[in-house]
Amino acid sequence: MKTPSSDKKRGNIVARTIHLKKSEGTSSLYEWIHSLVFAVAIVVMLLTFFIRLVDVSGTSMLETLQNKDKVIVTNFFYTPQQNDIVVISHGAEYTEPIIKRVIATEGQTISIKDNVVTVDGKVLDEPYIQGNTEQGIITKPLKIPSGKVFVMGDNRTVSLDSRSKEIGLIDTENVIGKAQAVVFPFNDIKFLY
Repeated sequence: MKTPSSDKKRGNIVARTIHLKKSEGTSSLYEWIHSLVFAVAIVVMLLTFFIRLVDVSGTSMLETLQNKDKVIVTNFFYTPQQNDIVVISHGAEYTEPIIKRVIATEGQTISIKDNVVTVDGKVLDEPYIQGNTEQGIITKPLKIPSGKVFVMGDNRTVSLDSRSKEIGLIDTENVIGKAQAVVFPFNDIKFLY
């Protein structure tokens, strides 16, 4: 038998249930927005400090990189190493970022003779190059000073790089980071190492 007090209790329970469902819905929405804002903040931090997307401009890195490729560049605790493909922010004679391959790092000795590149007395195995590796300003073995790297493009005939006075040796502080992968165009997606 129903009593007025049991109906009142049921009404209170239903009212509390509806109130709880509204609170849970508001709480869920708040948590969802909070998670979304947190995820966006993480992505912004990653793209600002750890990962960058850089456009390739020109043909100096053919066939490894094509004009208008988009590459992912990382720079977290990065120190340039021989054979890395790097993005360089600027230099004395150029204002746009450039992409080149590190051929020699500080303390190493480089020489270029008869289209052959030698680092520390060993001929480099360079299956990626196109064209001739002319000497440029290197006429005798050059020891790379501290804080510098020697870079060249893979398309040696057209590349303006450390062989020229316009580019010269690169300060390591001007190296933005290491190119890791091509992400666009989609038919050319690949890892670079």
